[in-house]
Amino acid sequence: MVALRGLFTALVTPFKDGRVDEAAFQALVEWQVEQGVQGVVPCGTTGESPTLSHDEHRRVVELAVEAAAGRCVVMAGTGSNSTAEAIELTQHAKKAGADAVLVVSPYYNKPTQGGLYEHFKAIAQATDLPNIIYNIPGRSVVNITDETLAKLAKLPNIAGIKDATGDLARVSTLRQMVDRSFALLSGEDMTAVGFNAQGGCGCISVTSNIAPALCAQVQALCLEGDYQAALAVHDTLVPLHKAMFVETNPIPVKYALAKIGRGTEELRLPLVAASAETRAGIDAALAKLGL
Repeated sequence: MVALRGLFTALVTPFKDGRVDEAAFQALVEWQVEQGVQGVVPCGTTGESPTLSHDEHRRVVELAVEAAAGRCVVMAGTGSNSTAEAIELTQHAKKAGADAVLVVSPYYNKPTQGGLYEHFKAIAQATDLPNIIYNIPGRSVVNITDETLAKLAKLPNIAGIKDATGDLARVSTLRQMVDRSFALLSGEDMTAVGFNAQGGCGCISVTSNIAPALCAQVQALCLEGDYQAALAVHDTLVPLHKAMFVETNPIPVKYALAKIGRGTEELRLPLVAASAETRAGIDAALAKLGL
């Protein structure tokens, strides 16, 4: 099974005049690989997946696989609040050559824990790709309990979780219920070091779109068990982490990428450009890091 440890960048989807900017996207993947990330995640929250057409979604995954060229893990976002749609996207990711899939909990229809189990089970059984479950109740409303996750972890293809609850206790409580091979990945840049110290093995990061080398260094030090050194690097990133979430992701990160010359800040409605106040905060954070 593919190694699911270290830093994974939740990639933005660059747009140009309303279309996916394929060249800019592949250039971003190339830069991420050069900077030492362990993996890239196309078509997640940061990639504005809710506003991608199905054809665009599939194409972005294909572009990521092509650009990565086997040099890092491609973990394709394939989740949906429709189980059938998530299965179709997951099967396409397998066909495109992705190494793993990230499957967000269903949003809006608000399934029970029983429904969540059956949803993730059906998707996992659709291919042999490792499935990372994405628990983000702040966006999806539903929260996957430790008990449901432990039950899902017994299925062959359920390989881990991206936990974006911000609740560090969840790392410790879940670890008591799953095999040590189950990958515990943080979905919160600000708490990534604490998450790893309590048993996590990596982070799916937004900030690493902007500072991949530094974010990769934090994760590498954590995996070596040198949390004091990891914290020292993390401390330098805190202002940037904070700035990336002043407004809804990916509004700030797209502005920051444009500021450092690696994309445009073009978004799709209903998201709109960052406010002047947000821009000023991001500018200050970038300047502090010398970016």
